[in-house]
Amino acid sequence: MVKLVRALMVALTALVLVSVSFGATVSRHYSHSKQKIAESASAQRHKRQLAHHRRVTSPTATAKARRRGRYVERFHASSFSNAQTVGDITAGEDPVVREAAVEALGNMNGTVVAIDPSDGRILAMVNQKLALSGGATPCSTIKVAVALTALSEGIVTKDTPVRLGSRWSMNMTQALAHSNNAYFEELGRRLGFEKVSRYEHEFGLGELAGWEIPGEHLGVYPSEPLPAKLGGVGKMCSFGESINMTPLQLGALMSAVANGGTLFYLQHPTDADDVANFQPRVKRHLNIAPYIPEIMEGMAGAVQYGTARSVKASFTEEEILGKTGTCSKAGTRYGWFASYANTQHGRIVAVFFLEGGRPTFGPKAAELSGKFYRGLYERDYFAARGTSSPASVRSVIQSRYPER
Repeated sequence: MVKLVRALMVALTALVLVSVSFGATVSRHYSHSKQKIAESASAQRHKRQLAHHRRVTSPTATAKARRRGRYVERFHASSFSNAQTVGDITAGEDPVVREAAVEALGNMNGTVVAIDPSDGRILAMVNQKLALSGGATPCSTIKVAVALTALSEGIVTKDTPVRLGSRWSMNMTQALAHSNNAYFEELGRRLGFEKVSRYEHEFGLGELAGWEIPGEHLGVYPSEPLPAKLGGVGKMCSFGESINMTPLQLGALMSAVANGGTLFYLQHPTDADDVANFQPRVKRHLNIAPYIPEIMEGMAGAVQYGTARSVKASFTEEEILGKTGTCSKAGTRYGWFASYANTQHGRIVAVFFLEGGRPTFGPKAAELSGKFYRGLYERDYFAARGTSSPASVRSVIQSRYPER
């Protein structure tokens, strides 16, 4: 009996041990299998993340993502050059003005045209090949002509608020200072192509600005408005779309603003005899004298707090008034700044026109203009000139120089 009980106890003990061993084995197998499944899912997620990262950071994917988010423009022209002055005829230019202009332009691919607004003499023309070329889209510099047109037609005054949205509006002074496109598009629509074209031809667009200057090109002014699907007359009045303006045309118009309304033929003396025998030639007297003060505040504001404030990085001693322009076409970017120094010792007009790639834009042209005025100031150019006011200049011009 005792032996039987012992045998049963041994059998039960063995059975328990086998059960525990089997349970542990099953548990280990289950745990290992579960771990493998978990690790496999984690690895799969990691692989998916790596693959997604490779896709979104590849050059092709990055370019596609940028295109989806915003338009990325590619430029093919260079913003820099070391041959701007090659072939320039300089014997009849003012050496002080030319030296300051060449120094300010530096290695930027562009041109500088400096003009005496009291008689239309070109004092310096750096990179004459580009200055006399067929020009380019005037970009936002066209807004000066549009502003004068709107004021002449009584569409607005400088203080008239023009509603540009359900909750905001802007006046001419603000729009010129900040180069607001919507404002000038609205003026263009109110004026219509016929009036815009008539005034801008009167201001000298679409015709030669110079008097017998060899190599000067005409620029382009369309006979019909820009199609509506491309922005219509509004786009012509905010960016100058479909117009090609030359640096000389812009310089002649800015000179008329600076002198009170006389549009001179620009003349470029080529030697000392030309300088000694220089005679101003008036193209026509523009009826803009009452409206020039209306745009002066906005042009001064551009330099003080607007798109041309980069002028102040180099020059703050005298008042500078001007208008910037930035736009592009066919892989080339344009940067304009047309301005004049309004000093008690006289005035000088400067047009900086740059072309190239991304480093080229209107505020850069304004920055270089500040360096130009700084160069003149340090050479005592302004102090050496006689004192004059816009009213006195205008009256002298109209009495001495009839239209030809």
